[in-house]
This record gives sequence, structure tokens and C-alpha cells, in this order.
Amino acid sequence: MKENQWRRPIWTSLHYTRYQIMKRNSFIVALLGLSAAPLAFGIQSQKETSVMGKGFKISTGEGRIHGHLKLKGVNSNILDLKVSGKDTNGELSIFEQTSISPGRGTPLHIHHFQDEIFFVIEGEYYFQVGEDKYRLSVGDSIFLPRKIPHAWTQVSEKGKMTVTFQPAGKMEEFFVTMAGLKDEPLAEEIARIFAENEMQVVGPPLKII
Repeated sequence: MKENQWRRPIWTSLHYTRYQIMKRNSFIVALLGLSAAPLAFGIQSQKETSVMGKGFKISTGEGRIHGHLKLKGVNSNILDLKVSGKDTNGELSIFEQTSISPGRGTPLHIHHFQDEIFFVIEGEYYFQVGEDKYRLSVGDSIFLPRKIPHAWTQVSEKGKMTVTFQPAGKMEEFFVTMAGLKDEPLAEEIARIFAENEMQVVGPPLKII
């Protein structure tokens, strides 16, 4: 009886120790798996967002893919695409705008899905963002959040800005459409084209004060 009493605790102790070791090993394996998951996801994300796999240069005065896009209707400015949404998996697009329409600009409008950033290279502009109004000159930049009404008007005789859209959305298609019009469109047609490209006209162009 005493012999059985001694053997049982010894067997139970060994069994428990082995169980703990197996449990610990299983936990370590699971932990390693979890720690490797973000790395694998990060690699996959990199592959998905790296469209071209290498950089590229666009020379001054050149537009990528479409050449010069001369707009009609809103203004007759010239847009040169520098970085396409096709280059960035839709993450962003960048344009350089040469402004040749003093006293003209965009109607008050909203981007439903994009933030917008302007950087002034030449000239002077007048912006409205929500209820606030700003004058921008060379070296100034401005951030226009999505879903906030905004507009701008060219103040100087000539000007130049870079315009960044994030994400790229349909802005490339919008500018191609505006440049492809045969005649200057009426306000109704402008509003329709805006709406077809994820924007909404909500007011008239901005008057310079």
C-alpha cells in the first residue's frame, strides 16, 4: 500500500511536467506565428503598393502620359501630370498647373474622398476653405481637407502651382475630360462632369476681394 502511494504521486508529477512543457512549446510556436504575421502582411502590402518597382523622372515642362492638358470651362489653365494614380496604386497623383486665366478659378466645390494640397511656385492666388479665405504667393502651401467646400481664383497675371490629390481618385480622368471638350461648357455641364468624378459643385467661383 505504501509502495502504491509513493508511485502515484511520482507518475502524476512527471505527467504534469511533460504537459507543462508541451503547453509551453505550443504557446511559443503560436507566439512566433503571430509575430511573423505582420512581417508577412507588410511584405505583401509592399508588393501591392509598389506598382512600377523603380523611380522615374519627368522633365520640366513635360506631362506624364497625357502631355499638356489645356482645360476648358472652369479656366483655360494647363495641367501637366507628374505622378499618376497608376504609378502609385491609386495612393496619390500630382499635377503641375500653369495658370493663364487671371480672375478665374474653380467653383466652390467638395471632394468627397480626397484631400488636396497646393504649393505655389509662381504668382499669387486667392483661396477659400470652408469659411476661411487666404492669399497665397510664391512658397506658400495650403491643405484642403476632403468634404470641406473650397475654391481658388488666380490673382496674378500668370502663375504656377503643384497640386497633390490623396488618394488619386478620378482627378486624372476629370482633367482629361475637361481638356477634351470642344467648346467651353455651361455651368450645368461643369457640375455634371464634377459629379461624375467624385466631386460636387456647391457654389459660384470665388471673387477676389
